[in-house]
Amino acid sequence: MRVERLADRRVFITGMGIISSMGHGVAETLASLKSAASGIRPLTLFTCPFDTPLPVGEVRDLPNGDDFPRTHQLALAATREALHEAQSAPDMVIMGVTTGGMLSTENYMKQGHRQPRFSPYHAAGSVADVVAKECRCRGPVLTVSTACSSGAVGIKLALEILRRGAFRSVLVGGADSLCRLTYYGFNSLQIVDRSGPHPMDRDRHGMSVAEGAAMLLLTAADQAPPHAVAEVVGGGLSCDAYHPAAPHPEGRGAREAMMAALEDAGLGPNAVDYINLHGTGTVENDLAEAAALKTVFTNRFPPVSSVKGSFGHSLAAAGAIEAVVAALCLREGFMPANVGWRHQDEAIGFRPLTAPQHQPLKTVLSNSFGFGGNNAALVFADLENGKAVGNDKPARRLAVRAYACLTGAGGTAATLERFFQGASCKGVLAAERLTNRLPPRSVRRMKRLARMALGLSIRTLEQAGTTVPIRDVYFGTAWGALSETHDFLDKLYASNEFYISPIDFVGSVHNAPAGQVAMREKARGANVTMTGGDASFEQALTAAHGLAAGGEHPVLVGGADEMHPVFSAVFDPSVPMDDTPSDGGGMLLLETTGREAQMTLQPGYFAAAPDIAEALQAAAAYHGGSQFFTDRIGAVMVGIPAARRNAVTPHLEALWTRLGFKGPVIDYRRYFGEFASASAVAAAAAMALLSRGAVPAALAGGAEWPLAGRCILLLGLGETITTMLAASS
Repeated sequence: MRVERLADRRVFITGMGIISSMGHGVAETLASLKSAASGIRPLTLFTCPFDTPLPVGEVRDLPNGDDFPRTHQLALAATREALHEAQSAPDMVIMGVTTGGMLSTENYMKQGHRQPRFSPYHAAGSVADVVAKECRCRGPVLTVSTACSSGAVGIKLALEILRRGAFRSVLVGGADSLCRLTYYGFNSLQIVDRSGPHPMDRDRHGMSVAEGAAMLLLTAADQAPPHAVAEVVGGGLSCDAYHPAAPHPEGRGAREAMMAALEDAGLGPNAVDYINLHGTGTVENDLAEAAALKTVFTNRFPPVSSVKGSFGHSLAAAGAIEAVVAALCLREGFMPANVGWRHQDEAIGFRPLTAPQHQPLKTVLSNSFGFGGNNAALVFADLENGKAVGNDKPARRLAVRAYACLTGAGGTAATLERFFQGASCKGVLAAERLTNRLPPRSVRRMKRLARMALGLSIRTLEQAGTTVPIRDVYFGTAWGALSETHDFLDKLYASNEFYISPIDFVGSVHNAPAGQVAMREKARGANVTMTGGDASFEQALTAAHGLAAGGEHPVLVGGADEMHPVFSAVFDPSVPMDDTPSDGGGMLLLETTGREAQMTLQPGYFAAAPDIAEALQAAAAYHGGSQFFTDRIGAVMVGIPAARRNAVTPHLEALWTRLGFKGPVIDYRRYFGEFASASAVAAAAAMALLSRGAVPAALAGGAEWPLAGRCILLLGLGETITTMLAASS
């Protein structure tokens, strides 16, 4: 869907829904905040054989009317409230998620089940798919998985997409349920306080893991629409590039995110009336955030508080929950208490609000920080004090400076050599070959997916021959780090829930591979991991075009998925349909256009495909129909997951007949294998074909096919239909 560009494009919150340990719905949540209540209680959701249950932020009395895992149920509850007064379906859905269907998967694993039918909703990206189906969204569906900043990063992405005029409304938020992985995992890091969280307190000892969901309907308009609650006026992203789990001790990344958010909003620090702290209650995180705040707010220190003493830390949902809290603060004219605070910590140097305070507010800054140093800060304004920001920003146009891929055949050169000969590149490359350019000691604790990401980034930068600092990293993965996730749970269950691996826990988060790339390359800009099944790489490319700042700093955009001997066939129905287990990935170095000789890769059509024939027709129409295919498209690279091949192929053949397209159609999964991020390999291969100027005979039906300056269309035919356009100038 495309809408007209508004003269003054502003972004308003026009609907909100929330469910957490503090209550079901906005009204209950507001009452709990105003009474300084706490939802922290001992865990009851599952049993803990060897320990007294730790205090958590557990949602009580969750209605179990939906046949979905718990995270999905939480997301649906928040969605229904957020859209209660909406007149139409949102144009797009963006979710922040880390756990997905993990709790259900854990239960099945514990019972010994290892069949696909037991885990149809394991994927983190499946939460957004279920939400989109519930609200009848026909547009793009994206999932951000940047650990505890996911919900806030999703809001920043939605803000930029709406500012650029492609869509009128976005339903955005975050959801996560409690599960054994996070419950035991955070405890293994010794950052859980057995007495409950005490953010910013002298005697704090850690966080309380929580669950919940919050959804916000964001609407682009030139003035506040009916039902508007507040305005989103700015957002900033950064990465510490310091450590997989610990923050930079001086709060370097946190400071950069806050400063970027204020600059984006067109505001100075003195304009902030209240700060909703990330404030988890862990010793290092609170100190780092405090250090960052003192470097930003040097002249006037506004009132501050953390609500995690009330809600607990709900991971991917936290940023979205606290966005709802920020909007309520602006609407109601109040600031919530920092529940759990008792004693001043001189190292922190400031005193948070110890009781709710009522006063009119114009602006609120909200912080969310996550594993890997993934930082996000958002600025909200009341309806009288917002202003149009960013409506003159053009859509991103990024050129491809270098590319690399990894498959069973090897690295870029070996893969392309076999591909151009029409030979199979399927297989699983030995782990040591993924990172053979790095000292073994530097990767000894890394498992397969992290090694893939590092191997891809090194190969891409080698091809570029660049010494220019990398700023942003965007990464797509459908399943995340399967090896670490499996090993954590396998050891947990083998020891009757006694043995816990902190290394596997830290490595299990979806954004861990991109974090490793950022640390190696010292990339301190946005670090965004997207996850959405077979369209995960396309989501990462979409995020890059929406968020990348451009300028002199190029960005890395990649995607990869690993083959795991147990989980891959359980989660991905296409994997067991191929005789050759395979994995791999691809990566591109993108920069702002401006050089003479350029190749570009642009995201295009993106929508769910309940009706494949209708979706294919819509995708073709999006690009201009038969005339466009005749004049502009030299070849098509098609990704058809094996599980959808029989259903899709007849409709695809009918499409080519209807369009009159005579060029080569390359079914790339037949060469690269059945893994979700095969489209990332195809993107690198498309760049190589453009450089070559022709499709080799082995891929073009017997005779070399000149491209003659025309584009290559990459068409993804998973549950989501996607297009990417590769072009050479």
